[in-house]
Amino acid sequence: MNDKEQFESVGRGLLVRAPAKINLSLLVVRQRPDGFHELETIMAKVNWYDEILIERGDKDAIELICKGPNWAPQGRDNLVWRAAEMLLEGCRPMPDVRITLTKNIPAGTGLGSASSDAAATLIGLNRYLKLDLDRKYLFNVAANLGSDVAFLLNGPLARCTGKGEKIEKIREDFNFMALLLLSDVSVSTQEVYANYRHRQALYEKLSARISSHIRENRIDLVARMCANMLEESCFDLAGSLAELKEKSGSLGIGSFCLSGSGSAMFCIVDSGDEEQAEECKRRLEEKLGCRSIVVANNRW
Repeated sequence: MNDKEQFESVGRGLLVRAPAKINLSLLVVRQRPDGFHELETIMAKVNWYDEILIERGDKDAIELICKGPNWAPQGRDNLVWRAAEMLLEGCRPMPDVRITLTKNIPAGTGLGSASSDAAATLIGLNRYLKLDLDRKYLFNVAANLGSDVAFLLNGPLARCTGKGEKIEKIREDFNFMALLLLSDVSVSTQEVYANYRHRQALYEKLSARISSHIRENRIDLVARMCANMLEESCFDLAGSLAELKEKSGSLGIGSFCLSGSGSAMFCIVDSGDEEQAEECKRRLEEKLGCRSIVVANNRW
């Protein structure tokens, strides 16, 4: 199972791939005075992609076209548009660009697709238009777009703190294969956080264990913990997801963990055997009636 390249020339345009991410762990430290929650999370990119095609446009400034199997908002409601607008607002005159978003990764799943689309737009426009903006500038723009955008500018594996925008790269290679379990349930991140009730003792216990595993370069042990402090809140709002996790766990495939604020769940395939993973995928879809995808860690 090979990763695709990040960039590809298509005619006179530039295709940029935007990978999904999973949260190998997600801890809530506290609620901040500004209303946001302080997090400690380990995120990993996986090799399932949205696609951003950037071309010269023939209309004023920014033209955004959305297509693909999954819904995406149009115009300024889309993070791709906002990323392009923020990056290009200082250009005089603003260049005319046509951006085509192919939406393969469903929204509202905790897989970071909108944030990844924004990151790919920033990287792609900088490259395509030869703006020569440095990484620091791109990270500053990313911080104003969303908490996960900074990680998705970089990666492929990092410990993220603050709202998620403070990035500490993890140098260890953590090669893995995973099953993604995708229900038809979409969960509001805002509602999951609003419903969250903090448990300080649990945070301290999990944080100590995860820090120990990181010091030992054992990210595999972090993933096995299946630690996501938003899971209780998410399942409280969407009881069908709790039932889905229970049913999936009874199939003998492994433990399924919530990614982000949900609704997607993932299970690390311990054997790393793609044939076995595909067989597990078939069992999941047959027994649960949910879509499943086999992914691996992304190398960029």
